[in-house]
Amino acid sequence: MNHSNDTSTPSDTGVSTHGKRALTPLQRRFFRVIFGTESGAGKAFDLLLIVAILASVTVIMLDSIPELHASYGALFWRIEVMFTLLFTVEYAIRIWCSENRREYVTSLYGVVDLLSILPTYMAFLIPGAASLTIVRLLRILRIFRVLRLFSLVKEYAEILDVLRKSSRAIFVFFSMVIILTIIFGCLIYVIEGPSSGFTSIPISIYWAIVTITTVGYGDVVPVTAAGRVVSSLGMLLGYSIIAVPTAIVTTKLYEKMQGDDNRVLNWNCPNCVRSGHALDAVYCKYCGSDLEVPEELRAQNSRQ
Repeated sequence: MNHSNDTSTPSDTGVSTHGKRALTPLQRRFFRVIFGTESGAGKAFDLLLIVAILASVTVIMLDSIPELHASYGALFWRIEVMFTLLFTVEYAIRIWCSENRREYVTSLYGVVDLLSILPTYMAFLIPGAASLTIVRLLRILRIFRVLRLFSLVKEYAEILDVLRKSSRAIFVFFSMVIILTIIFGCLIYVIEGPSSGFTSIPISIYWAIVTITTVGYGDVVPVTAAGRVVSSLGMLLGYSIIAVPTAIVTTKLYEKMQGDDNRVLNWNCPNCVRSGHALDAVYCKYCGSDLEVPEELRAQNSRQ
């Protein structure tokens, strides 16, 4: 199949580059519209799909309101059945026009597509399965398939790289927090005891987590002076604890941004013979002459 006019890639569509099957002209036409975004028909399909997904999710959320469910529950259900049939037809067409059906069905997006329609059918076939229809909210995840977020791929990769580099420090910090919560939980258990609601060490550790994270539900509270002192220390400690992981990630992100900004193009100006220009520089920052940098060199410096 010719993909010269198709901007979609196997990773975007959930179709592997191996094990492709031959498609008929009609299947290729549907493939370009459903999986591609380069044509007007493909863009229109994506837009209609976004509208249908948002409308379906809106109906699900409105149906969860008791007052609206009592008045319009039957209407909401009929609308849901209509959307389910619509998405079922779309899912079947995706399988029909996919180059590798097995790869699509077992891919992440293929599973999300299936789970977004399966609960409605289960509600018909299995008594008591209506509660599972909340899984239909997975349809909102399908928007990421449509939008693809091409312009943010680089930024996502950079943030993930920062989190990966910070993971060791965050893990060590998280371990210390766990130890502190256990210590505070044991202290408050010994000080307060079952008479104040601290009936076990796990309950006391739960209280310590709620206190240190400054959530403070108030379902279990110390009543003795010593217990309140421990609680106050936990609250003060919580404020400093919350800032630590934020500082770790922010520092790594700043270092990466500084590293990107400090990268320079290893190319001398043909007029003043000076270097140190930005990677995307077109003119010399010293004399204003055209740098005339080969694209291969720009790409090589960008990868370094």
